[in-house]
Amino acid sequence: MSKKILIVDDHLVVRTGVSIILEESFESIELFTTENFPDTISLLKENEIELIILDINIPGGKNKEMIREIRELQADVKILIFSVYEETTHAYQYIMAGANGYLNKLSDKEKIVLTVDTILKTGNYFAPDIVNTIINASIKGQTLNPLDKLSKREMEICELLIKGNGNIEISNKLDICMTTVSTHKNKIFGKLNIKNIVELITIFNQPNG
Repeated sequence: MSKKILIVDDHLVVRTGVSIILEESFESIELFTTENFPDTISLLKENEIELIILDINIPGGKNKEMIREIRELQADVKILIFSVYEETTHAYQYIMAGANGYLNKLSDKEKIVLTVDTILKTGNYFAPDIVNTIINASIKGQTLNPLDKLSKREMEICELLIKGNGNIEISNKLDICMTTVSTHKNKIFGKLNIKNIVELITIFNQPNG
């Protein structure tokens, strides 16, 4: 019996590329694709799916909440998060939310095939470096919530940034100069290994580890 795999991504090139890779690498699979979360839910109501390859940022999506809503429809479906965000800053949060694996979109064909094959056969796949990070943090009693790296002032600025405040507004609200705001902002982006506010919002919307 063929295994049904659903690819959820709002970019046609990604859906097409992953479909080609899977069709070339697996014999008994049936592929489905959707480009937003509402269509994904509709499809899951009509079809039993073995594995969902799920992008984090899709129209109508809700970050980690998508995992819970999907599992309410199909409790046993495997979910592989497929994202542009680095595994070191995002994977643990989605693992804690119930994902069966996390894969960066820059991964090569061999890693994509290995990840999908392992999840289909064993139920889960986590890269060795992610596993080691979790184990080391557990041994040392450390948190893996990336926001814990930030100082109190940096958290204040983060909260204002995700609410849409610019440097001038933050400067006025916190009574600090604009150069100080810029310095803190650069430190925040460096500590979280992100490049823009969209990624910052994503981290804030993730479950705490």
